Amino acid sequence: MGNWIGQLLGETQLRVLSLLRRSRHSITALAKELNLTDNAVRTHVLALGRDGFVEQVGSERDTGGKPARLYGITSAGEELFPKGYTTVLGGIVDLLVARDGEDAARAFLAGVGARAVPPSTEDATGIGGVRYAVRILEAIGAEAEIQPTETGWLIKGNGCPLSAVTADHAVLCAVATGIVAEATALPVEERCERSDRPRCAFHVTRA
Repeated sequence: MGNWIGQLLGETQLRVLSLLRRSRHSITALAKELNLTDNAVRTHVLALGRDGFVEQVGSERDTGGKPARLYGITSAGEELFPKGYTTVLGGIVDLLVARDGEDAARAFLAGVGARAVPPSTEDATGIGGVRYAVRILEAIGAEAEIQPTETGWLIKGNGCPLSAVTADHAVLCAVATGIVAEATALPVEERCERSDRPRCAFHVTRA
């Protein structure tokens, strides 16, 4: 576990995150656990903080000393560690398709996506709605751009936030399709790429 994280961050930073995942630590406490100097640990913690994986969560006062800052792992740091959602979500989708059929499963999942779209406080018609859809997709981790077409717009993602599941369960793309359809109130065609690097893509037809 954590092998790819170690390659990304380095083994020392991985050990720092693992310790902070268990409980809040000061620089001195981390240095003691890691058998490193305070300065060495501080460098790693500052780097992890710049990346958004670690944050200051309080302070403690040692006897006779000044308050020591306590650090903890952020939600972004927690997401680096393996999760069981892939297996669980894939199993749910399989059962849904087996029980209701693929078309009904897609309709249900599109409804789930639609429910995730809050009411817009801006003009959500035409290109405004397409931009609104992109903002919502990006909020769930699907970085995307808009390309004009002869009949509307293509929302093209630079990845897929659920790629670990959609690779074997394409029906799950209906969730994002539902988001785009609800945000734009226009016809949407899913055109996701399912290669070795999955990418979200949706064509929105102009009214």
